[in-house]
This record gives sequence, C-alpha cells and structure tokens, in this order.
Amino acid sequence: MSFRDDSEDGRGDIRKPFLHTGSWYRMSSRQSSMMGSSQAIRDNSISVVACVLIVALGPIQFGFTSGYSSPTQASIMADLGLTVSEFSLFGSLSNVGAMVGAIASGQIAEYIGRKGSLMIAAIPNIIGWLAISFAKDSSFLYMGRLLEGFGVGIISYTVPVYIAEIAPQNLRGALGSVNQLSVTIGIMLAYLLGLFVEWRILAVLGILPCTILIPGLFFIPESPRWLAKMGMTEDFESSLQVLRGFDTDISVEVHEIKRAVASTSRRTTIRFAELKRKRYWFPLMVGIGLLVLQQLSGINGVLFYSSNIFAAAGIKSSNVATVGVGAIQVIATGVTTWLVDRTGRRLLLIVSTSGMTISLLIVAVSFFVKGFVPEDSSLYSILGILSVVGVVAMVVTFSLGMGAIPWVIMSEILPVNIKSLAGSVATLANWLISFLVTMTANLLLDWSTGGTFIIYSVVSAFAVVFVSMWVPETKGRTLEEIQSSFR
Repeated sequence: MSFRDDSEDGRGDIRKPFLHTGSWYRMSSRQSSMMGSSQAIRDNSISVVACVLIVALGPIQFGFTSGYSSPTQASIMADLGLTVSEFSLFGSLSNVGAMVGAIASGQIAEYIGRKGSLMIAAIPNIIGWLAISFAKDSSFLYMGRLLEGFGVGIISYTVPVYIAEIAPQNLRGALGSVNQLSVTIGIMLAYLLGLFVEWRILAVLGILPCTILIPGLFFIPESPRWLAKMGMTEDFESSLQVLRGFDTDISVEVHEIKRAVASTSRRTTIRFAELKRKRYWFPLMVGIGLLVLQQLSGINGVLFYSSNIFAAAGIKSSNVATVGVGAIQVIATGVTTWLVDRTGRRLLLIVSTSGMTISLLIVAVSFFVKGFVPEDSSLYSILGILSVVGVVAMVVTFSLGMGAIPWVIMSEILPVNIKSLAGSVATLANWLISFLVTMTANLLLDWSTGGTFIIYSVVSAFAVVFVSMWVPETKGRTLEEIQSSFR
C-alpha cells in the first residue's frame, strides 16, 4: 500500500499535533518569493540551526536543574533549617521526577508531536522553579524539584529525537551533539550565577530558558518524519521544505521518508516475541546499552567527589574550581560537536571510553598510594595534584564522546514503529542508573575511594569493548538507511 493510500484509509484515525503552529512555512518553493529575498531563510543549514537553537533551550533548562543544588546547598539549609539528609533528598528528587517523565516521554511525543511534548515539559519546569523560589519549607522545595524533574525527563528524550528527525544527514551528528552541549552550558550557568546571587533569585533565573522556549516553539516546524508517520502529507512536505530551504529539491528525501513510513504501518502493534528479531533487539541493545554505560561509568560520582579532591590537592575555593570543571565540560563538548560528523561516532566513542578508563585508573592509583604515604611528604602533594589531573581528564574524555553521542545514536537507530516505547525505556534506564550511581557514590567512597574509581574504570573498559563490537557507524547515512540496515 502506498503512503498516500495508507493516509487516506486511516484518515479518521489520524492524530493532529497538539501544537499545530508555524503555518507561515506552508508554501511551495514557487511561493517562496513572498518571504523576500533574504538568503538566510533560503539556506538549508540556517533554517535547521535556528530550529535547533530554539529547542536547545530545553537542555539548557535540564543542565540548570542539574547544577542548581551544588552552589545553593549551604544557603538553602541555613535559610530553611534543612538537615543534610533532607537536602540530599531535595537533590535526588529531580531524578525521581525525570524517571516518571521518561516513562511518559515517548508516548507524549508520539501522540501530540515533538513540539507539543516540549510545550508540556516547559510548563511544569516553570511551576517547579516558582515553587522553589517561594518555598517557606521543605514541602515546596520537594514539589518544585519533582516538577522540574518530570519536565527534564521529557526534554531528555524529545530534544535529541526532534533534532535527529529534522537534521540533514551531513549535519546530524553535530546538531545532535548540541543537545549535550546545551546541558553543559546550563550546568555551568547554574554554577557561575550561584557565586553571585542567592538561591531564590537563582531559582527565578531558572525560569528563563522555558519562558523563551514556549514562544519559540510557535515559529519552528514540527518534525517532518512525525508528520509523515501521522499521514499529514501536505504538512510533512511543507515542514521538510522550510528545513531544507525553499530553493532545495526535496523530492528524493520525500520519497525515502514516504517509503520508510509505508513499509511500517503506524497502527501495527509489536508483540513481545517480535523483539527477538534483529531489526528490533539489536538497536534496542545498542541504544539502551550506551545510555546505561554512560551513567555506570561514574561521571556523577566523579563530579560529586570533585570538591573533596580539589580540597585534598590544596585548592582553597572548591566552588570556583567547580565552575572551572563546568567550563571544561562546555569546551570539550563543543569540540565533540565540531568533530562528530568529521571523525564519526564510533571513533569518538572509542577514544572517549579509552580515555575515561585511563583517567579513572590514575585517580584510583593516586588514592591507593596516598594511603601509604605520610601527609607531610612532597609525594603526598604530588599524588593530590595527580588525582585532580585524573578527574579533569575524566571530565574531558567523557565530554568528548560518552556525554553527547549515546543520545545521538539512540535517536538515530531506533526503528520508527518502536521508537516511542523503546526511547522511553532507554531514557528511563539512563535516569534510573543516574539515580543509583548518585545515591551509592557516597557509600562506595566511604568504603574505599580507590576501589570506587577502580569499579568505574572497569565499567569504562567494558564500554570500550561494547562500542568496538556492537555500535554501528551512523555517520553520513539517512535515518531510513540506518534503520533498514538492521533487517
């Protein structure tokens, strides 16, 4: 059955996008003169980049939420009389909310569209920040943190999927990496602004990304692949035309997307037994595996303990040092954005996981040896500096590959007919492991600092093997080519 026939037969069942906006772009290339002669709107990369920059406000919100608790701990505990355990609960509740958001994210993005799901995510984020800024006791703090986490859980799935679905194949890796780059920018902004403003004002500033995102969503097209899957042919072609430029011939890409959609009926229910077929289990294994290994490598544990390591090395201001680590993350992730479509995903992942393994070993050995060295010796100081070098190297190498690329690959390889469910499962797995690593890091570090970093190092070494054996190279291939290769 052709794409058009399928659309017409299922017309009564077609779901309309929740945020059916951006109608200004509904024009053919013959009508594009109505937009004026501006070269910017005709340049395909400019159109896509503008869309990516708007949705990137979501990951900035994600990063700001993650970074908020670090610079505000002392002042919130003092103002509201919280204990350490109560504040720890406040910090971890964003992960709980994100797990709930992750469960819902795939179905929300599938049912009301990518833009609609981002609108849904923005609203609880704004309410959550307001609850925190006006909090008089812990209950409002906890409610605000849960709401933020729920929004972040939806954002963490929807943004990489939207970017992958709108980007041309030669820019998909770089634009997909903007997701993680924006997260690191959000973290750094929270760290940096936390040095100068008190915690209630910082919470008010946290509202800004989503308050800009909401109106921005009205000026960008919906994902053409989602529109195609929903049978909205005219909107699908119009969306793709504005993303590629009004003077661009999109007939080949339109045909590929129609063929891919026609071969996979959107009404087909996948039975559990069918997941045994390689076209399903292999991309599921790769997508979920990468996102789980990203967290099991211990990045949150490393960042959690970085202040103690800096203090052990004689660095007086741990907050300033933390801002420095945040800046290093941004720079390294920016380098990934530049490299990913030049070197490919697999090579960067192998370099990243190998570097993480070596860096974590350096930190582990430093702590093991320090246990046998007098504290007043020069070797003890050298080992402290070496542990700082190891932590910084871990952050840099993580940001070069494992920070951004697992999200890019997840959004590229999942088959269209299981993407909503499989993407939700992969995102949930990532948040669940992040929660477990964050909660167990302190217990493990109390047990043995060197032993903890050895565990993280072993996981990173396994990640090298996992990438080398199973992760496919997706550079320079359309989403339809990638997903059909698993059949």
